[in-house]
Amino acid sequence: MAASDNDFFVIKALEDGVNVIGLTRGTDTRFHHSEKLDKNEVMIAQFTEHTSAVKVRGKAVIQTSHGEMKNDAE
Repeated sequence: MAASDNDFFVIKALEDGVNVIGLTRGTDTRFHHSEKLDKNEVMIAQFTEHTSAVKVRGKAVIQTSHGEMKNDAE
């Protein structure tokens, strides 16, 4: 496992009800975990042997080692 595989990412909700959904690795991509964040809640997470992708729904700031993004689409 490379050092970059252990990078954390941060999601800060800018509104109530932001959904953070973890997607599995493997031949079939499936939802395996879901969290709902309220305004100003922060979630710190990382990719694992089970999680290959994360989907964020709602207004949020997402910080990674690659930079910061704001998901503010209506």
